Amino acid sequence: MDAKQHGNHFLIIINKCGPLEPSFLSLIPAIVAIVLAFVTRDAIIALFSGVVAGSMVMYASSLNMEDANFIANFFLPALGQESYARILLTYLWCLGGLMGIWERTGAALYFAETVGNRIVKGPRSSLFFAWLMGCIFHQGGTVSTVLAGATVKPLTDKHRVSHEEVAYVVDSTASPVATILPFNAWPGFIAALIVGTVLPLFSNDQDALAFFFSSIRYNFYGFIAVGFTFLFAMGWLPWIGPRMQKARQRSRLHGKLDRDGASPMLPSSEDKKELLTDQAKGYQPHLIDFALPIGVLLSLTILPYLFLEGSYTNEAFMASLLSAMILAYCRGMQIKEVMAGFIDGCKTMTIGAIILGLAVTIGFVSQELNTAQYLVTLIGDQIPAVALPAVLTLLCMVIAFSCGTSWGTYGVVFPIAMPLAWSIHEDPAYLAVCFGAVLGGAVFGDQCSPISDTTILSSMFTGCDLMDHVNTQLPLALLAAGLGCIASTFSAWIVL
Repeated sequence: MDAKQHGNHFLIIINKCGPLEPSFLSLIPAIVAIVLAFVTRDAIIALFSGVVAGSMVMYASSLNMEDANFIANFFLPALGQESYARILLTYLWCLGGLMGIWERTGAALYFAETVGNRIVKGPRSSLFFAWLMGCIFHQGGTVSTVLAGATVKPLTDKHRVSHEEVAYVVDSTASPVATILPFNAWPGFIAALIVGTVLPLFSNDQDALAFFFSSIRYNFYGFIAVGFTFLFAMGWLPWIGPRMQKARQRSRLHGKLDRDGASPMLPSSEDKKELLTDQAKGYQPHLIDFALPIGVLLSLTILPYLFLEGSYTNEAFMASLLSAMILAYCRGMQIKEVMAGFIDGCKTMTIGAIILGLAVTIGFVSQELNTAQYLVTLIGDQIPAVALPAVLTLLCMVIAFSCGTSWGTYGVVFPIAMPLAWSIHEDPAYLAVCFGAVLGGAVFGDQCSPISDTTILSSMFTGCDLMDHVNTQLPLALLAAGLGCIASTFSAWIVL
């Protein structure tokens, strides 16, 4: 499915009228899920409770017992969507299988040791390496978090970097980087949303794409978040929040990568020591074991975008997995070992599949209850022009944090925000400032929400407790978002 089809798919889902008129009741499932995520520190309990709360809201509005059937009304239609099938196939099976093959060949560990060790000498350089990998793997939030996290974790563990620190660096160089280095599916998807919304400017996709690239400079949150992460990695950020500071001191002084009582989403490096070194007997790892699958993946995602104006992300992941399997077999690994590696890699994704399935379902609940539409209606149209970019940023932050999706937030906000901004002040420069505000605000919510797939995957592949990651990342992200709001307001004041 190309980016334009992605856009149409999201618009069909988001604009679908649920059984409720947008109201405060539509916020209850998201509130329940987010509050329980912080209170219980258990993503499965929180997400499942949010889905059940959605069914209760529907039942309360209709007094029809059929509306209380959350399995038929939410789970079956949500998990039957193509989007969830894509997650299972691409991110959990293909990537899980690829990780399993790399564990059998020793490819990821060999890459980290041979390439990373040339850069990494201690905690600071290992975090810089994590930042660098996040920028290189910038195809999108889920892709970046998985690839960067799996690649750098052995090195950061070796140099006693807390999992909270690594999760923050990996998460904050995922979607933010994808919006400022957009050689991926993001521009095409967003272009499909804004074509025709401001008729004097956008008559076709090419106009919308050109506007996207010219407006990147106003995505202040994206630039600040990536900059913050670099300063954090280098140890140059003067304030990192008390919880992050505690995690850093704990790991450096005592070698404890997780706090006492933490529940990492994957086994710790100590628990996985045998797995990480359990490569096939007699198999000698080589850089090509890592470089070829990664080269296939990046080539099939970047080159078609640049030259064919299409996106082949799903095919790229499948081709990457197959290339790793074929290469391992051609270099001497028995087919039974290859398949065992694939299966073991998929097994490690079981909990992730459950959590992501719940996250997709609660997103479906939010769509059915028109949660995002209700939040948009709270703005109104009586906003000073200079304040609109900051208001749009805050609105997108709340929507994406509540729903756990930046693309879903874009689908709701862009078709409304662009005509609103143009009606307030008919100036392309002002429109670009508002565009950048929406772009950054939604990324903040997606990055920080405990029900977001990128938050979950960055925690999973760095071995971090999900809520430890959320609690330590949130203060830094909020500071970046606050500075982004100030920069957007100042930019709006200049162009007005």
